[in-house]
Amino acid sequence: METPIVYFHRTLMSAVLLLLQALCVWPLAWAQPSTNLASTATATPAKFATVFRIRGTVSVVDTAGGAARGLREGDVIRVGERVTADATGEAVLRTEDAGFLALRPGGVFVAESFSALGNASDNLTLRVVVGALRIVSGWVSHTNRSGVRVLTPSATIGIRGTDHEPFVLSSDLSMQTGQPEGTYNKVNRGGTTLETRAGRLDLEPGKVGFVRTSRTRGLLTLLTPVLLDRVPEFFMPGQFDSELDGLSAQADQDALRELERLRSTLPAGPSLPAPEGRLRPGVAPAPAAAKDALPATRPSAGLARAPLNCAPQSIAREWLGRFDDAVVRRDASAVEALFASELVVQVKVLVKDGATSEFEVGRDDMVKSATTALEGLTDYSQRRPSIEGRTDGAAGCDRVAVTSLVIEQGRQNGKPYRFEAIETYVLERRAGRWVAVRASTTQR
Repeated sequence: METPIVYFHRTLMSAVLLLLQALCVWPLAWAQPSTNLASTATATPAKFATVFRIRGTVSVVDTAGGAARGLREGDVIRVGERVTADATGEAVLRTEDAGFLALRPGGVFVAESFSALGNASDNLTLRVVVGALRIVSGWVSHTNRSGVRVLTPSATIGIRGTDHEPFVLSSDLSMQTGQPEGTYNKVNRGGTTLETRAGRLDLEPGKVGFVRTSRTRGLLTLLTPVLLDRVPEFFMPGQFDSELDGLSAQADQDALRELERLRSTLPAGPSLPAPEGRLRPGVAPAPAAAKDALPATRPSAGLARAPLNCAPQSIAREWLGRFDDAVVRRDASAVEALFASELVVQVKVLVKDGATSEFEVGRDDMVKSATTALEGLTDYSQRRPSIEGRTDGAAGCDRVAVTSLVIEQGRQNGKPYRFEAIETYVLERRAGRWVAVRASTTQR
């Protein structure tokens, strides 16, 4: 039984999600929804799931964008349909590959593609528009693990035979909860990957990963998916989670039995692939081959000491040299040592139609993500066409302002990237060493 405080918090958060849904236009591919390969030539989209449990109001809009219809137990959800729960509504759906999907209050999602034929072409793509789901994967995660994806505004989630909970926290809800905007993913069983263009993070049971909605690089190369220290308070169990816990515990066995039953009904033909083996949660990928390693560079000699003549241009060049060297050597601890503990990085990113998005990153978050980002960085090169250093106001020789244009390129987890940004720093001399007390980066 929920306490009044928990119920009020969950209802308030769901109401905010619904308001955002009404005010925003979400970029969903309604025009050409993917279909199940088993579908006939009719216009009816493939069946995705059946309503297993429901409470409150949960509605669905068909692929043509018609009027919403309320759902009841036993109703069918089809590929491409947009499913929405109101502030007190929630539902558990049983997918056609014997998995389960729980929609939390205020959540919105679409099954963009789905095929469950029991072969290597099986696939599932879910898009979480806003709010939270709990997903207990079915047999598609065994026949074609790489074909299962959960898409959010800031990340792609891959699965490994999993019970997990993605949560998309919008900007307005971020202000309501006091938590950063972005994609959160909590793993209950199995394992997931949380991936962006800038990096990838493997998650094991009991862990939560986070990716900000806005993303850039440079200083920004370090802003990749991060592992959180604790589960955020907005992750709350649903009305049917006790029952779902039991279903999840036996989900793999039940899904594989359903898969074998399906295969037994198929006509004789080429051998079907065996279900993929499961990776052990938390096992890291094999190290990159030696040819992919970054070139060795001179070891770091620590932070720069202030020149006696207080030449700000020299201070700027030497500090940036140490920062760039630490990135090239993939030395996260050396990066950390260059920034003051109270640092907040101001980030401005280019988004669609030439608009910009702004957010802040604390030093602790930057350091946490640095390790992940630098481990996946190869073929890295960089140049700084301009560096300007000057004394910063009344602080004189104890404070230096730095502005630099940086152009970087390389591969992040095998994927090429290139960007330009204007970086600014305020360096302060502390105990004879220079550290950045303020920083900003603006993508060009």
